[in-house]
Amino acid sequence: MKLLVATLALFSSLITSSHALYFYLDGTTPKCFYEDLPKDTLVVGTYKAESWNSQTNSFHVTSELQIQITVEETFDNDHRVVTQTTTSSDAPTKFTFSAADSGLHRLCFKPSGAGAVSVGGWLSGAGATIGGVKLTIDMAIGETSKIESEDKGKIDSIVGKVRELNGRLADIRREQVFQREREAEFRDQSEATNGKIVRWTLIQLTVLGVTCAWQLSHLRSFFIKQKLT
Repeated sequence: MKLLVATLALFSSLITSSHALYFYLDGTTPKCFYEDLPKDTLVVGTYKAESWNSQTNSFHVTSELQIQITVEETFDNDHRVVTQTTTSSDAPTKFTFSAADSGLHRLCFKPSGAGAVSVGGWLSGAGATIGGVKLTIDMAIGETSKIESEDKGKIDSIVGKVRELNGRLADIRREQVFQREREAEFRDQSEATNGKIVRWTLIQLTVLGVTCAWQLSHLRSFFIKQKLT
């Protein structure tokens, strides 16, 4: 029983894990780390890149710095599932993917651009590292409450848009029903008019036929009386 509880606790910690970290990059050398993910695991992460400024001796955001993130399935011949390149900005950049199969996934971050400076080495002192690019990553793995809270605003926005679209579709359906009713009314009027025209034509033909028959009969009688036949 204890073993089962421990196993469940471990599994729960895996599917709801969330961690933040930062590391330093030198030049355009990529930095990779690995995550062993179960199948259908959702991974939502944000990262922020800052370039070293030798004049201020501090890291700061620059538009000249770009970060490329790639996610590969090492168990499937390094099949790449994510490729994303963004420019450094004050707001953290978000990336999302879902593990199609269970296994080890490699996440790599590679700087590029003028902001990806190379210092040819690192100088450390008083707990601070000087030079290169500082990359801060915050990542949530699994269907966690954190992921839900971060995406709540977007979900609410999507729900609002869906409701708006449903309203527009309802308006379109009502317009279609109205048009069909008008078309049905016009069709009934056209059929009634055509029926009247056909009946009137038949009456005219009948009258004309009777008139012709009467005239022929009258002429025949006239010729007989005149003894011309």
